[in-house]
Amino acid sequence: MKPIKRIAITGPESTGKTWLAKNLAAYFHTVYVPEYAVEYLLEHGPAYTLKDIENIAKGQLELEEQYVQKAGGLLFCDTDLLVCKIWSEMVFKKVPEWIEKMMTEHRYDLYLLCFPDIQWQPGPFRENPEDRKYLFDLYEAELKNHGFRYATIKGQGNERLENAVKFVKEIIR
Repeated sequence: MKPIKRIAITGPESTGKTWLAKNLAAYFHTVYVPEYAVEYLLEHGPAYTLKDIENIAKGQLELEEQYVQKAGGLLFCDTDLLVCKIWSEMVFKKVPEWIEKMMTEHRYDLYLLCFPDIQWQPGPFRENPEDRKYLFDLYEAELKNHGFRYATIKGQGNERLENAVKFVKEIIR
């Protein structure tokens, strides 16, 4: 069996990560891992602690392992530990050590970093409509510092999808 290539879709909130994950999975006839934080916060409420972010990170990894069994060569992940790391830093000014460690151990074949060039959409757990470019820069700096392979995804609608498809095709050649 061919190994599964994992693609993390990451970046600030309201940059089209979920839309991109769903559409990439459909395009490549595979599955995507939904964002566990949404399920967790719906169950536990919108007020959260650093421990909740840890639980969300663990839940995301567990969910990813469940979906890898269903993947057809590619697995698109609608978030990753980098989101938890930056979220922890922004809200609590610290990051659990195991998240830092797992972020380097649990690598992806490609990170698709979503640029905030689409309109911010309100949501029940969204907090930063004014800081998306600042947050994007934090994500990009982390990806560079860790030496992770990434591509910045820009554009509106299908143009955004086409840009992402191009980068995914590069890693499956």
